[in-house]
Amino acid sequence: MLTLTRDAVQVIRTVTGNPELPKDTGLRIQAGVDGSNALRLSVAPQPEAGDQVVEEEGAKVYLEPPVDDLLEHKILDAQVDSTGDVAFTITDETTT
Repeated sequence: MLTLTRDAVQVIRTVTGNPELPKDTGLRIQAGVDGSNALRLSVAPQPEAGDQVVEEEGAKVYLEPPVDDLLEHKILDAQVDSTGDVAFTITDETTT
């Protein structure tokens, strides 16, 4: 299962914590467009049918079915730069 770092939890909760959003809002990770190896991240109001749900300390991540196997034994981290831009990274559990 995908593991979330403390920084990733904080960023996801900040992004999805707007009180005007539905309470089940989370970060959804999908496969890339046209077979691309890149992953797509978006804010989703709820998981879609078949999504694997990863929840940690109130941060919710929804993994599209093809992606959940790809991210098995991976770690999702997030970094915020001085201008407020967020960069998510995925690493193997063994590299930390």
